[in-house]
Amino acid sequence: MQTVPFVPDNAPFTPEQRSWLNGLLAGIYSSAPAVSPVADPPPSLKIAVLYASQSGTAEGLARKVAKDLKAKGHIASLLTLEGYTPASLLAETYAIIIASTYGEGEAPDSVRPFYEQLCLEHFPCCENLSYAVLALGDSTYEHFCKFGIDLDNKLASLAGTRICDRIDCDVDLDESFTQWKTTLYARIDDIVAARPARTAPSSSIITAPSSVSEPTAPSHTRDNPFLAPLVDKRPLTRDISSKLTLHLAFNISDSTLRYEAGDACGVIPRNDIHLVEEILHTLNFSGSVPVQLPKSGTTTLLDALLHHLQITRLTRKMIEAYATIGRHTAQCQPLFHLLVPEQQAHLEKYTYDRGLIDLLHDYPGILHEPADLVAMLPRLSPRLYSISSSPSAHAGQIHTTVAVVRYRAHNRDRGGVCSTLLSDRTNTGESLPVYIQPNKRFRLPSDPAAPIIMIGPGTGIAPFRAFLHERRALNHTGRNWLFFGERSAATDFLYRDELQSMHTDGHLTHLDLAFSRDQDRKIYVQDRMLEQAPTFWQWLQDGASVYVCGDASRMAKDVDATLHTIAEQQGHLTRESATEYIHQLKEHHRYHRDVY
Repeated sequence: MQTVPFVPDNAPFTPEQRSWLNGLLAGIYSSAPAVSPVADPPPSLKIAVLYASQSGTAEGLARKVAKDLKAKGHIASLLTLEGYTPASLLAETYAIIIASTYGEGEAPDSVRPFYEQLCLEHFPCCENLSYAVLALGDSTYEHFCKFGIDLDNKLASLAGTRICDRIDCDVDLDESFTQWKTTLYARIDDIVAARPARTAPSSSIITAPSSVSEPTAPSHTRDNPFLAPLVDKRPLTRDISSKLTLHLAFNISDSTLRYEAGDACGVIPRNDIHLVEEILHTLNFSGSVPVQLPKSGTTTLLDALLHHLQITRLTRKMIEAYATIGRHTAQCQPLFHLLVPEQQAHLEKYTYDRGLIDLLHDYPGILHEPADLVAMLPRLSPRLYSISSSPSAHAGQIHTTVAVVRYRAHNRDRGGVCSTLLSDRTNTGESLPVYIQPNKRFRLPSDPAAPIIMIGPGTGIAPFRAFLHERRALNHTGRNWLFFGERSAATDFLYRDELQSMHTDGHLTHLDLAFSRDQDRKIYVQDRMLEQAPTFWQWLQDGASVYVCGDASRMAKDVDATLHTIAEQQGHLTRESATEYIHQLKEHHRYHRDVY
């Protein structure tokens, strides 16, 4: 005899809906043939998908993993390690962690408290945890993927069990990520297969119907960017300045792109055609020869070098691949010598400020097949620029603030791939592929009356221009304080008219300027902070949030040290108490850094 299924009282339906559905089911099953008990699908796992992200890449990959696991029937929760505790991790049975390395091999700012607490554990406490780590980094930096490596080793030392081996991903991470996912999912399938299957009971309970998604327009991402027309390009620096900084505006009104103040604009660059032609000429290769690219399929060698492959800098992997191809030739022996661990400093000295063309000239006659050239080159990465516009004040547009990189090294004029593309090789009216990189940890306070302190020298001004326009457009009443610095007021005062106008009308409560070369003693934003220390401290006591944007290697560290000094001096705190105070600012989302 067959049991008629029914909708339970706690299902998410109204009494009328539940009554109607139960009647429908009774009618259907009154004439339906009896069915035998069937086995449930394979048991699912409860898996925590965790990410430590500085720019959003780790979060994006974690979302893909969580989506895949849910599609496989698992219960996958997506969580950031910001505010996460080791106790929460140790309570999990399965955890997948995607971790970015930041700065000098460190955890992202918001994740340091979690890792510091985890490092206090010295005895096995992860016996019940099975985990996998994917480490993200940039091999041009000395401490490549160090945080992911340290986290993986720490969990192993606490008796955690690796589901699969860690993989360390470079900037061009697609192939490594796919390899890691494939291995991870296979191991999870093995774990599931080893668990006993369940048998369904003779009676059934209907579950709430899944919602049906409405068709949506395709979203624009790194892999599906929007071709945005460049509608404005103007210099923000004077002609006599030692450098060029540009204001650029893209029209996105015909796209599905949406952003918030604080987000970044990703630009898909292309290499300089003159450099590409020089490489082809040096190798005596035809640009029309077909080549295979991992994600793009078959294309011409010219297109691959122009749009897909990174040619302006050297990495250890490129040197290794080139030396391996020429391993039977005498001229490649010096490269093998550079690759031994003891010669790391000399390798870094050689690769610094050199690109593929230098390698081809220094060690000629090695490459004879276009396929070998394509295989040794990394993928050309997007460039991220902090958005300097407000979605409320500049509807249908994205503004960016770009410092054009030019320099001479090893008897050759060189420049940044994307900044020179924007400056020299793209005219207004032409289009470039762009997408939005969200930055959820760099947002205005939810309270429109909360004061904010913004510290952004150079192009670090970009998100703060967005903040100021956004707060004005939304009628926020909170006070605004900006610290801005550059070389000289006469030549490098970015957005001078806008900022001075906002200061004059009171929207910008305080504007403190630090032009380092306008006096004998160099003055920087951290010096202005100390000069204003009593007022700065009072704003913090009034609930102000602090935002820092710009150079990570020096400026951000100096600003952070100054912030600690202000807390010690003005708050009469010990060094330890000041450190705890700054930590609490971060914990309460009142200290934000977007540094690079």
